Amino acid sequence: MAQLYATTMSRQQIEARCGQLSQFAGVRLVTLEDGLERGIRLLEFRSGTGLRFTVLVDRAMDIAECEYRGHAIGWHSPAGFRHPGLHEYEGEGGLGWLRSFSGLMVTCGLDHILFMHDAPADNYVYKPRQKVQHSIHGRIGTIPARLTGYGERWDGNRCMLWAEGIVSQGTVFGEHLELHRRIEIEVGSNDIRLHDRVVNRGFYRTPHMFCYHLNVGYPVLDEGARYLAPVQDVVWAAHADEYRAQEVGYQRMPAPQMNFHEQVWQHEMKADDAGLVPVALVNDRLGIGVEVTTRKDQFPCQYQWQNLQAGQYALGLEPSTNHVLGEGAARERGELIWLEHGDERDYETSIRVLGATEEIAATERRIRAIAQQPSDDYPAPSGEYRPLRGRASQGGAA
Repeated sequence: MAQLYATTMSRQQIEARCGQLSQFAGVRLVTLEDGLERGIRLLEFRSGTGLRFTVLVDRAMDIAECEYRGHAIGWHSPAGFRHPGLHEYEGEGGLGWLRSFSGLMVTCGLDHILFMHDAPADNYVYKPRQKVQHSIHGRIGTIPARLTGYGERWDGNRCMLWAEGIVSQGTVFGEHLELHRRIEIEVGSNDIRLHDRVVNRGFYRTPHMFCYHLNVGYPVLDEGARYLAPVQDVVWAAHADEYRAQEVGYQRMPAPQMNFHEQVWQHEMKADDAGLVPVALVNDRLGIGVEVTTRKDQFPCQYQWQNLQAGQYALGLEPSTNHVLGEGAARERGELIWLEHGDERDYETSIRVLGATEEIAATERRIRAIAQQPSDDYPAPSGEYRPLRGRASQGGAA
């Protein structure tokens, strides 16, 4: 049964009230036709609750816009939703990625995340390629997907809106990885479900790193907005040597700042009994928030990104397969994931809009029941990067 407009209805009751479900819910394919966005295919989802979000088919099927009952959720950067044909992966010394960085969700990977890094390329058995030069956060986020399907699916009295696509990252004498992505949401809900499967289609032993850059903007992010998470330990802070210089801690957000330098944290999270880790940003004044739930065994690490600069105002929730130490340290510590031909990794994530004060309170109770996060806004980073276990690939040809 679907909960629509404060009424619980069966499929028959819904169909009796409209000629098509698209009157208030659905998914449709459109193409953007102006400026930097020209030529990008986009899927527009509406769940019937007032939640609308868009999926950029031609940018790894990442989530761009997101809004709920007139409140913006996702972040729009000055870069805009740039067509991938304009992207220069190796530009600006590896920072060219920032010119395509915008939206609620930007995928990082598939073989590299975090800052620029030159990795040994001996696994690709090609003498002219002595190293793989990685720019920030990898290549996948600006590769177009092959859209394999989208639409609505009824199961009794429940209706699911869905889309699926395959994003291929490959080269000669190098990696050949595929991202199989499915995005779905049930009509009458505010819970976006994301299922990703990364497969090595090539025949070289290939590294794999993966991260979601989930970026929340104004008005959810605003002065007084709170970061809620089952933090057991603050492991690292990029600005720890000048911890209080900008007078911004990890828990409560300020208004937009002038001349703000980004702050990044890594937190060690505790999972609930089901292995789930919920993290949220909430705005108590507006009674709205965003909760992201991941699996600890899939994303053992979590970052928090604060870009509170005026004109770029955003907070990032970042589940990751690896520590913030980067690819070089992952290799040295034996924590880099290696995929043989046909090996795969699965990731299941939910992004839920909290649309009422009661929902925020319930999420806060759930998180506090898992772990009490530090009350100090500037907890001393421990520097204790816990060993990442289970780095072996999940076998089986896909």
